[in-house]
Amino acid sequence: MNMDTTHDTALQLGASSLRIGGQAEIVLCASLFYFRLPRALWRERMEQVKACGYNAIDVYFPWNYHELEEGRWDFAGERDAEFFLRQAAEAGLWVVARPGPYICSEWDGGGLPAYLFAKPGMFIRSAEPAYMEAVKRWYDRILPLLAKYEANRGGTVLCVQLENELDFYDCPDPAAYIAALRDLALGGGITVPLIACAGQGGLREASGLVDGVVPTCNFYPNDRDPAFEDKAASYERRLAELNLPLLVTETNRSHFLLRRLLSCGAKLLGPYLQASGTNFGFTNGTNNWGDPLAFMTSDYDFRGMISPEGHLRPEALEGRLLRRVIRTYGDAIAEAVSAPAAEIAGLERNAGEPAGGALLERTLRLAGGGELLFLANVGGEAEAVTLRLADAAGGARSIPRASRLQSVPMRCAMLPAGVPLARWSVPAGTLRYATAELSDAHLAADRTVLVFHAEHEGEIALALGEAAPAEAANGAAADAASATASAMDHANGTAANAANPADALAAEAAATASHMTVQALDGELVFHYKAVPGQIASATLVLAGGRRLTLIGLAREDALLLAGIGDDGSLSFRPPADYDDAPRVLRVGWTRGDAEPARPLAAEPAVPLPAAEPLEAHGVYRGFAWYRAASGLPEGKRAEGLLLRHGADVVSLYAGADYVGTVAPGGGSRYLPAGDAVAIGAGESLTARVEIWGHANFDDPRLPGLRLNSLKGLAGLTAVTAKWRLTSNWRVRRMRDRALLPELLGPDCDDAAWPIVAFGGWLSPDHPAFEYYRRRFVADGTADAFTLRFQGIQAIARVFVNGAAAGQVHPFDPYVDISAFVRPGEDNLIAVFLERVLGLPAGDVLLYEGNASREWTLSACEEAGLLEHAERLAAGAAAAELPVELAPGGVAWLYGTLPEEAGGVPGGWRVRAEGSGLKLTAFLGDTIVGRLWTAGGASSSRPVFSGGDQASFYLPGPWLREREDGSRLTLLLEAVETGEPGRLERLTFVPVGEPKKRTEEG
Repeated sequence: MNMDTTHDTALQLGASSLRIGGQAEIVLCASLFYFRLPRALWRERMEQVKACGYNAIDVYFPWNYHELEEGRWDFAGERDAEFFLRQAAEAGLWVVARPGPYICSEWDGGGLPAYLFAKPGMFIRSAEPAYMEAVKRWYDRILPLLAKYEANRGGTVLCVQLENELDFYDCPDPAAYIAALRDLALGGGITVPLIACAGQGGLREASGLVDGVVPTCNFYPNDRDPAFEDKAASYERRLAELNLPLLVTETNRSHFLLRRLLSCGAKLLGPYLQASGTNFGFTNGTNNWGDPLAFMTSDYDFRGMISPEGHLRPEALEGRLLRRVIRTYGDAIAEAVSAPAAEIAGLERNAGEPAGGALLERTLRLAGGGELLFLANVGGEAEAVTLRLADAAGGARSIPRASRLQSVPMRCAMLPAGVPLARWSVPAGTLRYATAELSDAHLAADRTVLVFHAEHEGEIALALGEAAPAEAANGAAADAASATASAMDHANGTAANAANPADALAAEAAATASHMTVQALDGELVFHYKAVPGQIASATLVLAGGRRLTLIGLAREDALLLAGIGDDGSLSFRPPADYDDAPRVLRVGWTRGDAEPARPLAAEPAVPLPAAEPLEAHGVYRGFAWYRAASGLPEGKRAEGLLLRHGADVVSLYAGADYVGTVAPGGGSRYLPAGDAVAIGAGESLTARVEIWGHANFDDPRLPGLRLNSLKGLAGLTAVTAKWRLTSNWRVRRMRDRALLPELLGPDCDDAAWPIVAFGGWLSPDHPAFEYYRRRFVADGTADAFTLRFQGIQAIARVFVNGAAAGQVHPFDPYVDISAFVRPGEDNLIAVFLERVLGLPAGDVLLYEGNASREWTLSACEEAGLLEHAERLAAGAAAAELPVELAPGGVAWLYGTLPEEAGGVPGGWRVRAEGSGLKLTAFLGDTIVGRLWTAGGASSSRPVFSGGDQASFYLPGPWLREREDGSRLTLLLEAVETGEPGRLERLTFVPVGEPKKRTEEG
């Protein structure tokens, strides 16, 4: 692999080094996504990110956010990606640009346009020509913007990422695919380095290790994993062999973990989603965080430093502190090399102390001399420890010497050892060690101020007056010698009479110390202080020529709030962010309009379909759709329920005007009993209201709807006339291996001698066990649809009907449609090849018989179409007050006008919804600001939700003030529980960005 990034680019990479314009840097990079924030807040968030200590942002560019349908592009207004890049440049933030084509990001389809999924023979995320032609059309739009704002050309784009975590996907040839993307990027004018991130450590699988593409790492460990440094350091060594640094483009948000990564030599730290946002509109993804299915919330928040509405969280203080530490050491830490801590230090647990989670795994060897030891605690209790430091003579010393060192859970202290003080204008001095972290240095004309902090106690050892290194300039050794003399001249009588110059310095420091003690030990000055919140400990030494060295010791909680250091050593602090989350009473006048639940909301006439086909095949990529069909039952037949085939994402079923139920099958099948009040007969009109929550952003085979290229809608409806339990009386044959034998699957096989057991009931000593099961049934002669359900199966079963392969079932998708292989009115053979592990159950076998629906039509609408319906219904709306209640399956609009004072809150409002059995789609003006699904009863089919708060939505302040329709709040309510009404109890309005009023005492 050839990766030359040393010339003709603002970003230069080498083994253990990252340079920007020739300057070594540690890059702290926060995810910040323009497509999840109102345009009016982009700059504000950038300034917040900078204030939190970060000097870079990473940003995805979602293809499907800009190509709304094939060939229709939008880069204006809220989608103005160029304006975002210009704002980042003006804010002075470096940019890691991530244009995909696939981005993941829990975004609809991972950013891939859904029209791709409907194209026959399209192989996404591969070098296949048809896909690459589509990618080129996207790259032709986005790459010129990135090139225009490259750091080489006056902007701040440092690098461009190709693809995203390709090692999670079954790409047939990663090298060919990444090389093809590389060639498009270079042809599109990109000159900064190209990178490709590995999601699960597969550098080759993610980047192909092709020339010209830098592999980077995404790590999402348990933050307390005691073995994590071993893993990260192994990647650092592997990349160093390629003359590249460890670049961590995604990881968890805790600065505890970021510090551990820094200890392993990471030069770019990119915690994912330090600045949260909102999935406005129909942009949410669906993914596999719900074992297996989860819907992403509109609130896109993983509890990073900045909330979706812009509130700073405590982790923001940790970011500021880490940046201050990095800034204090400067080039020394930016050019540092990671090494095992055991090479210079060891960790000892104090006698009588219980063992805890303290770790000392890595050290950074600072450029110019000295070490930073990383003392981390991955346990749950504080632990007193001692460090053994090697010395130049080959011996070792134990520290601390005059105090206790406490390792605190979820803290990773960066402790200096042997660091030259010359970098802070104290020539020939050495910071021998400190059990407090050095976070700040301030250099004034006549004073050096070093600020340390600790959790409990801090101990700082200095060596002053030693001979300067041979390469030191400007007479450093002479200055150091005169420093001792100067200190003695100013000392009191005890110091003047001291035989040891260190004793004289100790006496001088003691005379100017506050809450800090000092003593001379073995030729060093050892300072000690108790870390008392609210108390500043300090000591000052007078050096040669009158220069002063002031040491300040703080409690860690005070250091987090340190805002500035004066030339005289005075400190200023900022108060912690504290927001008023008390709800306000907003007088919203509500009106309500009820819709006919089974009637489509779309204004456009329905189009006929030959069958129930995927929505994407008809240009429906987001929003709601309505399938309508006739039951297909023969005269005289009545259905006891409906079987939905391959439905996604949310499907609500009606027979005539009667509500049957709502399910979220994840692309699988689901049976809904009709209930006593619902009669389904011949020719009955059936309606399926389908909402696309979002296309999968990840590829998972456990459910059809979790495949990255999955399609939405449904594949059919069966009016079920009979349900049979076929669990008993299967003939079984045990096998020794997984080899499939066709002669055992067809009707010609003589199975008369096989034992007869319940399905999966053969007690086998084999693990795994491989077994054939065979059973016959006579199909109803008036039915034309047949489905098997292996209820409760914990195995893998391959199903054959009359010798033909019908499909496979497993615990996550236990249904298989066998209609095409069944002979109605005749005897039929079911054969199953079953693979079981450790005797897990195979479940009950159920057969659903019935008739397929026919005479299909389809209609659909997105935001604009939904609001058109709301406006048509508004004329007849009646005054309403909360709580409101809808009958099961009911659909209604609530219309509200926010009072004028709502726009007076700069940040807007967080609105919390309380209720039960409801889906709620909230519009502010013409934009969906939230999609919620309240909890239901015991029979609720509500899926798992992940990503953020599922009980609230955000009303951005700029939209309230700047848009003509900014005071209009419109809610679409759907009652989605069977047998229970849907209720919206209340909406609670909480102001955003309002500081909490402080009392005189507080």
